[in-house]
Amino acid sequence: MQLDEADRRILRHLLAEPSLPRADLAERAGVTPATLWRRIEKLRAGGVILAEAAVIDWRRMGYEVEVSLRFTLEKSNPRALDEFIAAARDVPEVIGIETFLGRVDARLNVIARDMGHWTELYRARILALPHIAEVEALMLVSTIKDAGGLPI
Repeated sequence: MQLDEADRRILRHLLAEPSLPRADLAERAGVTPATLWRRIEKLRAGGVILAEAAVIDWRRMGYEVEVSLRFTLEKSNPRALDEFIAAARDVPEVIGIETFLGRVDARLNVIARDMGHWTELYRARILALPHIAEVEALMLVSTIKDAGGLPI
């Protein structure tokens, strides 16, 4: 989909302040509210805007620990990756699942209330996931940059 400068302005302002009222967004983007509505609908229909979602600060909800787990899976079962992903989806504390080509097959991002909860979760739910050959845990210390979009 080809974007013009007005589309880019709308997207920049939408990314910067997603909760901005549409009238204010139209004004900042330099378009009328009707034009804004049409362009946003066009961006949705074109697959540029996939969704508008709430971003939740898990720490404010009492989750103090975040761990990124890298998994290498057994290669003997052709359904290993699918079965692993299906089981990982059932763990509520898993907030992200990614797959890769290379030595690492999958990465899970997991949150826990504290270290005790993490230990319990790791032993009871994570290590019980199917087809794990190797796992490496990386505990998040700080997030330096977390950009949700492309430079527009």
